[in-house]
Amino acid sequence: MKRIVCRLNQNDTFSKVDADFTVDLFSKNEYRYTFWDDNKRKLYQCNSFSKSSIDLLNISLMVYYADRKIQRKKEDDAWTRQIKLYMPVLELDIWNQNKDLLEKMLSFLSGDVWSFEFRERELNQKEENAFKGIKRQKRKHFPKAICMLSGGLDSFIGAIDMLNKEKDIWFVGHYGGGKGVISYQKNVIKKLISQYQLSDEQFFNFYASPLKGIEDTTRTRSFMFFAHAIILGSMANDNITLYIPENGLISLNIPLTNTRLGSSSTRTTHPYYMRLLQQLLINIEIKIKLYNPYQFKTKGEMISECNDSVFLKANISETMSCSHPDLARYRREPPSHCGNCLPCVIRRAAIEYAYENDNSNYRDKNFRNTSASENLRSFKLGIRDYVNNNIDTALSIQISGPIVDELERYCGIYRRGMNELKTLLDKYNG
Repeated sequence: MKRIVCRLNQNDTFSKVDADFTVDLFSKNEYRYTFWDDNKRKLYQCNSFSKSSIDLLNISLMVYYADRKIQRKKEDDAWTRQIKLYMPVLELDIWNQNKDLLEKMLSFLSGDVWSFEFRERELNQKEENAFKGIKRQKRKHFPKAICMLSGGLDSFIGAIDMLNKEKDIWFVGHYGGGKGVISYQKNVIKKLISQYQLSDEQFFNFYASPLKGIEDTTRTRSFMFFAHAIILGSMANDNITLYIPENGLISLNIPLTNTRLGSSSTRTTHPYYMRLLQQLLINIEIKIKLYNPYQFKTKGEMISECNDSVFLKANISETMSCSHPDLARYRREPPSHCGNCLPCVIRRAAIEYAYENDNSNYRDKNFRNTSASENLRSFKLGIRDYVNNNIDTALSIQISGPIVDELERYCGIYRRGMNELKTLLDKYNG
């Protein structure tokens, strides 16, 4: 088991003799994150954040730190890690009461075994300064909703659909160490502001990344991403909805073949994970409803049914769906889609489903290089297994996690999504 001590106050002297890492999260020497630093003017339009949401943000940052620092390949099965975090929190009783739920949720999300030991703390200097600034600012704003905005196609469609009904929305984005996403995020924000006459103050984009991370699977990044939006929403007096737009096929996290159970597999919006996270928010008294409006739509259906099809079609190539856009740098090219990872293939299938032609730029859409051709063979095997599968669909869709209700609707989204993929992949020999 790897043991990591977190400290959030300069006068915190807590230590463990057998700790593998001790992280001073108030220092920039080990972790760079900008929540309290780069958006002060925007933060000051908020009301005070709940203490439990501050705790959740810090927990998510440390979970992500552990995820990046501890290599999977060194474990006995080259995957499952056992990680214990020693966390200082503002709401000690609440977190002790919800420790089991938090551990269960994170273990499902990352495929590891998580455990926590909490201790009580007070607000640190950054947090106190933020609260003072919030108190000084008399003009407050409470948006009608909050929406995640990653720079990807799904969240772009989500923003368009929402803005055609309601413009009083806050959008929350996140970027890490690479440069492949941030340029697309900035461009998407610029397009939305221009199209819908929005204010820059409606957009929050936060940086968070441990220094010198060595593990690249990073399954817990979404938890940290969500926590940034949750802390903003915690200041609302009434219930507020956090929209998390993602197509229903990818949210089910069903591997095409066993080779997809590795780093490309994500449970970011899996219904079971969302259910656990929602219960955690209820238990720690944060009045936020998590909602994926596209849980039962394929990506192709999202495109074809978008509320502003003209604006979407004109800008669809400006969104980024690839899992590794920064690899273009090895060819001395700007960040772009690879064209052959699973997110790219789902994107391509969806665009062709809706428009027939896809004008996005892909580095290798014909699966020519070695890794791309291996991906194609894997995908083709997965499609063959899907077509010939004698296992009931209701069982297949629960490979990655239990589905507790609306089973037939989940079966439907799986079948339609796989058929979109099949139509694209049938064009290639592999």
